[in-house]
Amino acid sequence: MLFRQLFDAESSTYTYLIADPATKAAILVDPVLEQVERDLKLLKELGLTLHYCLETHVHADHVTGTEQLRQATSCLGIVPDRVTVACADRHIKDGETLHMGDITIAAIATPGHTDSHMAYLVNDDRVLTGDALFIRGCGRTDFQSGDAGTLYDSVRERLFSLPDETLVYPAHDYRGHTVSTIGEEKRWNPRFAGRNRPSFIQFMHNLNLPNPKKIMEAVPANEMCGRLAATA
Repeated sequence: MLFRQLFDAESSTYTYLIADPATKAAILVDPVLEQVERDLKLLKELGLTLHYCLETHVHADHVTGTEQLRQATSCLGIVPDRVTVACADRHIKDGETLHMGDITIAAIATPGHTDSHMAYLVNDDRVLTGDALFIRGCGRTDFQSGDAGTLYDSVRERLFSLPDETLVYPAHDYRGHTVSTIGEEKRWNPRFAGRNRPSFIQFMHNLNLPNPKKIMEAVPANEMCGRLAATA
């Protein structure tokens, strides 16, 4: 499996390029609009054909690159089944699996950051956790129908139930971390280690974070697969 972790500095977003070396079929998870040219260049250099753009959720901090990538490559845009994104080519449900050669990507419903969030288990040895679980943190729950109790349940029941050696690749990092494991996060993530459900809810309700800078632009654009309102 070819697996690359790509970074957008403005939004601290990780995009993941996954490809099967034999078939040259590729998928991009959580692409960023401003990085489309970077992604297309890398695909060309590696001789890959982009089959899918896959989203963990409707993002509030950046605009997805899916629409531009669809126009450039004829790939399909895939989103979680509960999001309101009519322009998507496919909605993926909890437990569904994408196949690309020897690669399997299984959808794991992990609501809480938003009400329609998905994580993706890749070849049973690494999980793309989106905004549900960060390295030593987690996504906020104070907008887009987020719910702290639901997020606690998702992480504890759907992610922390994976084998301890499962690699954790989040959608964002703000402190320079790139990868962790389920075992590490169970032991050292301060949002979850030693916290019960009520204390987690109380903690999340008291974060008092400012809204993402691009929320007014990003959410409606992402509900249109990355088309900005002025050009839609």
